[in-house]
Amino acid sequence: MLMSGGIDSPVALDRLLRQGHDLLAVHLDNRPFTDETPLAKVVDHLEVLSKRHGRRIPLYVLPHGPTQIALMRGTDRHVGCVLCRRFMWRTAERIAEREGASFLATGESLGQVASQTLTNMRSATAAVRLPIVRPLIGFDKIEIERDAKAIGTYEISTRPGLCCQAVPDRPATRSSLVQILREEERIDVDEIVERCLRQATLYPA
Repeated sequence: MLMSGGIDSPVALDRLLRQGHDLLAVHLDNRPFTDETPLAKVVDHLEVLSKRHGRRIPLYVLPHGPTQIALMRGTDRHVGCVLCRRFMWRTAERIAEREGASFLATGESLGQVASQTLTNMRSATAAVRLPIVRPLIGFDKIEIERDAKAIGTYEISTRPGLCCQAVPDRPATRSSLVQILREEERIDVDEIVERCLRQATLYPA
């Protein structure tokens, strides 16, 4: 389960836990383009949900800031959010394979932000082979916030914190896979992924 510290991912995680799935969480630490608050929120979310469901939820933390820097230096910033998501999916898939997980999961809901339009989600998830589960795909924000309050994660998600500073001024809301693959030809995809994975740690380290 990709965990961001926002409102959506703990709600999606709660729904999957209620269905009886065993899950582990993956957080892509975006510093220096954010501060320490997203990780702190994820840790607190998992503590709440672990108590709620009576099970431990392992957390992997991976450094995503160096990946963002490589993308900003080597690719078109207009599609930066899509490229960012592709690297998040790639590293999460490698952790899933390491742990024997059968699917990836996310709190995405259709059209909520630029990276969650239909074409951008398609371009992003084409980077991985494992199936992706989106429990909130058809929910609107009001419904998600209602559920977050019910499970006790809303106040954690809405604590003050620095939003991602790597988001381009005008992120593309539509992309084609051909366009995205052309951008990735300009960088060393495998090295970026491997560098990130080499520094993956189970929290607490």
